[in-house]
Order: sequence, then structure tokens, then C-alpha cells
Amino acid sequence: MSPEVFLIAGTRPEAIKLAPVAAAMRAGGRLAPVLVASGQHPTMVTQALDAFDVQADVTLPLQRVTGSQPELLTAMISSLDALLEERKPAAVIVQGDTTTTLAGAMAAFWRRIPVVHLEAGLRSGDLDSPFPEEANRKLVGQLAALHLAPTALAATNLLDESVAPASVLITGNTVVDAALEIAAREMPFEDSRIAAAVDAAAHGEARLVLVTAHRRESWGEPLDRILSAVRRLVEAYPDIRVVLPAHANPAVRAQVEAGLAGVPRVTITDPLPYPALARLLSNAYLTLTDSGGIQEEAPSFKVPALVLREVTERVESLHAGCAKLVGTDEDLIVAEAARLLDDPALRDSMTANGNPYGDGLASHRTEQAVAALLGLAAHPAPMPSTVAA
Repeated sequence: MSPEVFLIAGTRPEAIKLAPVAAAMRAGGRLAPVLVASGQHPTMVTQALDAFDVQADVTLPLQRVTGSQPELLTAMISSLDALLEERKPAAVIVQGDTTTTLAGAMAAFWRRIPVVHLEAGLRSGDLDSPFPEEANRKLVGQLAALHLAPTALAATNLLDESVAPASVLITGNTVVDAALEIAAREMPFEDSRIAAAVDAAAHGEARLVLVTAHRRESWGEPLDRILSAVRRLVEAYPDIRVVLPAHANPAVRAQVEAGLAGVPRVTITDPLPYPALARLLSNAYLTLTDSGGIQEEAPSFKVPALVLREVTERVESLHAGCAKLVGTDEDLIVAEAARLLDDPALRDSMTANGNPYGDGLASHRTEQAVAALLGLAAHPAPMPSTVAA
């Protein structure tokens, strides 16, 4: 009987990045993946897994009263500890840098179950940005038995922190696997406004600009500056159509709607299901985003990204030239977007060298690495450095 491996997801990005790994494990036949929903964002995890036609094998009960981080962390650790005692998996995979990531790593470590950290080694160098994610991933880096780095730079960050080289493997990022798979399905849009915008872009009648500003650091005055930049771009370029999936927070949604009220060719939507977002991104001319996931996915679709953050731990896309850091400076956002809108050749050159975050095989390398950790396979080769550079 194949040993069980827990894949713990609490947020939509975690579910998206773990689903291809579960599929690779099922296909490999030597590991039994168990998708565990931690309860952090249960509805969004369910929706994300639905896109891959899978469901969580275990959904943990989670009662939240205050909504604080200490309450969330302690509740998840308690529930996970009970599950680990009952099922006794051979290994636990945690992804990224959320509260679920930290809870899963701590619970498994205390049970002396090997912790596998997927998307390990990301560092901004600033504990305050992103907060608390920078601290979470550094803490998990102290507990993990196997560090699966998405890029060569992430691996270097780990080695610089004295992580044992034998425990680090460059796999690429599984979000690239997920995005390519989902976008290729071309699932229909539920929102007819998005369908119309994508259709216009596909027929050369418009250029599509995807805008996302979800991070807490973007809320308030920074978001006002972003919205003002969007207004100016729409006024200056009659052929662009903007789609902006707004944050679910009512106050943020109200701010977005007030900031873009009466602006033509702008579609404000609820948070989009992953298939819709992936297909939308694949048809975009460019994206203005503070999303790490979109920054990782966009180069696979040859879409340049203007990153709406002051600092990013995903610097590989900056080094590769397929993204540019613009922060929330209104004039800079407008100027850099105008350069790409005015010069299609410049826009195309930004993504001519492929995606620095992966080649679509990260899930298979992850399955091989976990199997090797458990003595079931030889250690896999890392992702080619020509892709990871």
C-alpha cells in the first residue's frame, strides 16, 4: 500500500499550486496524496480544487471568533495535530508562506513527520513586507526536511541561510503547471462582460489589461493612486479594455467602484474562479498586478507584468525582463504602461525568453523528490538552469 502524503491547503493559491502535485502523485502510483483543507479559506479552496475536478479528502473544522492570526494558528495546529495522530502520514507538504503553511509545518514537525516545503526560499529581506508571510516562510525553512525551490535564486537564498544543500531541489513553480493546464481548457466565462472583452481582444478589436490589487499594503491611498492611473490610461488609449477583479472586502470593493465610477471600458468583477482568471490572463496585452501568482504565470502567456508593489520577493521576473516594479506611483504606472501600449515590439521583447519560474514539469519533479525522501525513488534532476536563471 502506498504511503500517504498530506498536501495541506488553506488558501486559493495553495490549492492551485498543490492540485497538480496531487495529480502527479496519483499518476506515479507510489504515493497516496491526501488533500487536506485547513479551514483558513474553505470556500475559496473548494472553488480552486473544483477547477481541477478534485475535492479535498479531509476538511478540518475551524471555529473563528476574533479572526486574529493567533486564534487561526492555534486552531489549525490543534486540528492538524489530531489528524496527524489519527492518519500518521509518511510526509506533509506545505506550500508557500501562509498561516496554514506555518501551522502545517509546526504540527508535522512536532509529530516528527518530514515536512516538505513547496515554493521554498522566497525572500524579500524585510519582515514587514510582506507581513506576516516573510516570517512564516523563514520559520518553515527551519523546520523542513526537504526544500523545493521554484528557482535558482530561491535555492541560493536557502543555501545562504545554511540550509543543507542535499535538502534543496530546484523544481520550478507548480503554478506554471496549473496555469498552462487550466488555460488550455478554455472554459467558458460565467460573466458575459468578461467574455465580450476577451472576444474583442482575440479578434484584434481591443487590447485587454488585467488589473489586480489585492494585498493589504495596496489598500487605502495606494489603491486610490492605482485607480487614478487606470482612469488616465483608459482616457489616453481608446482601444484598451480593463478587467479588474475586486477584493471581496466590502470596503475595498466600494473604493474600487467609487474610483472607477463612470469610466468606460472598465469591468469590475467579484474575485474570479481560477479557470476564468487564467484564461483572462492568457488573453491580456499586459497586466498591472500586486499578485505573486500572476507575476509567476504571466510570462508563460507572454504577458508583461507591471508589479504594483514597492518590493517583491519574485525578483526573477524582474531580472529576466518580463516584469517591472512600479509600486503605486500613479505617474510611473501610467508612464510604464504607456511605453508598452505605444511599442508592441517592446512589449513582446519582455517575455521573449520564456518563463523564469518554470517549464510545466514542477509537479513531476515534486513527486519524484518526495518519493526519494521516502526511499522510493532516486533523487530527480533539478529544473534546467537555463529556465531558472
